[in-house]
Amino acid sequence: MSNAVDISNLSVSFGSLEAVRDLSFSLQYGETLALLGPNGAGKTTVVDALLGFRTPTAGTVRVHGLNPVRDHQAMTLRTGALLQRGGVWFPMTPRQVLELTSSYFEFPRPTAELIDQLALGGAQNTPWRRLSGGEQQRTLLALALIGRPKVLVLDEPTTAVDPEGRAAIIDLLETERTRGVAILLTTHELDVAEKVANRIVIVHHGSVVAAGTLDELSGAPEIVIEVSTPLDATEVAAALHCQVRGDGPRSMRILATPTPALQTMLLNFLEARGNSLVSLRTRASLEQRYLEIIDLERSEH
Repeated sequence: MSNAVDISNLSVSFGSLEAVRDLSFSLQYGETLALLGPNGAGKTTVVDALLGFRTPTAGTVRVHGLNPVRDHQAMTLRTGALLQRGGVWFPMTPRQVLELTSSYFEFPRPTAELIDQLALGGAQNTPWRRLSGGEQQRTLLALALIGRPKVLVLDEPTTAVDPEGRAAIIDLLETERTRGVAILLTTHELDVAEKVANRIVIVHHGSVVAAGTLDELSGAPEIVIEVSTPLDATEVAAALHCQVRGDGPRSMRILATPTPALQTMLLNFLEARGNSLVSLRTRASLEQRYLEIIDLERSEH
């Protein structure tokens, strides 16, 4: 079986501006890929090319093996999308727009099921113009799901969504992935990407600058800690006999393999100084690695 999405050497230009340059990645069914990058990196242009809204200047894009521009209707029937632009006619309620949209598909998802899964029960009969930003976003996600797509393309799906709604979206995305749906999402909420993505692609100035799993992007082994009171990283380094990098008065990274013996030494050191651990991770967060990669790219341009 072919990949759900194949993008090969994609370039997209707007006059003299090259928004995307020689970009390639693929996405398999049953996989979630997070496309990350700062504003202006080219993410939305990639999404537009993927959905057939933008013709590539060079390179190829395939979704379900189809050309999104030439085979747009066939591709669209098997692909759900949530975009940052667009909305619903103001007088319509979530239930009304879902029931209307379901009539376009032969085997749609039940409206009541989507309303329940996306915690829209209290808002289902509220006109669009009176919905909160989070309720509108969850309604748009329900619309993307109603046709039982095999590929989901989600541009900032948790924007303006409250913690309860965000948890519902994360759970739903995991359910869809286990059903074999291929999911591509862009997001600035890196903790969401860390929770849902099997693979990460980071773009900057229209090109891929890093790609891989969370483990592959996490870099060398390290222990990331936050302590209860300010602590000098040089003192920790001397006590543990390894390199320690301070990220703030109470946060630091111990650049060593997180063995039980090293963690015991750390706890003993903190206890002797009347300090204590607030949190401990055995790898850098995606946010830390992302910022390091983007900062490096900026310094080279």
